[in-house]
Amino acid sequence: MFQLPPRPEYFSAEHEAFRATVRRFVDAEIAPHASAWDEAGTFPRELYRRAAAVGIIGIGYPEALGGTPADLFFSIAAAEEIARAGCGGVQASLGSHGIALPPIVAHGSPELQRRVVPPVLAGDKIAALAITEPGGGSDVAALRTTALRDGDHYVVSGEKTFITNAPYADYFLVYAKDESGSVQAFVVERGSEGLGTSKPFAKMGMKSSPTGAVYLQDVRVPADHLLGGGIRDRDTKQDE
Repeated sequence: MFQLPPRPEYFSAEHEAFRATVRRFVDAEIAPHASAWDEAGTFPRELYRRAAAVGIIGIGYPEALGGTPADLFFSIAAAEEIARAGCGGVQASLGSHGIALPPIVAHGSPELQRRVVPPVLAGDKIAALAITEPGGGSDVAALRTTALRDGDHYVVSGEKTFITNAPYADYFLVYAKDESGSVQAFVVERGSEGLGTSKPFAKMGMKSSPTGAVYLQDVRVPADHLLGGGIRDRDTKQDE
């Protein structure tokens, strides 16, 4: 009779101890409220700080930026425990930094990293990734948002949609095309003149994850908020 090979032991005692911590947090702070939050279409911002305090937000990020260096299986354990509460919306929004911060950590200047990353990992600020557009979805080769150099700034104009945490995020990682047609990524801060966001969209599910639009009209973004490099549009396609 065919037998499956033994299951590899990916989770050590340290992983399981962290899992237990996350489970206690979920049982106390999320599970009792998940249905009500979904009906309300949001959840308390304070939950970011509470999640950060038990190590959920900063797991896997550099210690110098306020994170806790760890392997992928710590993140998997946390994701499994949050999913147990049946709160996909809360999980999506608590984790929006997971698609917004890694490019900043990898390609942002040290000054930009120190400005943006620590407050997000502490739960004091929210970061969102802004790629998807009304006309081209998340295909970066079809981006219509533009970023034109003007002295020590870029002037960014365009519209993003279906952006997780758009109504409440403090930092947006915005993808746009420069004069050469290269795709570039910029950190744009809430409060920048010309930046606007919509109210949360009405959705069929995952309502506690606020999803909305981001509007950029001649937003002047400091040139040092540009992430290093640049992606040629002829070869690229990235999903949010």
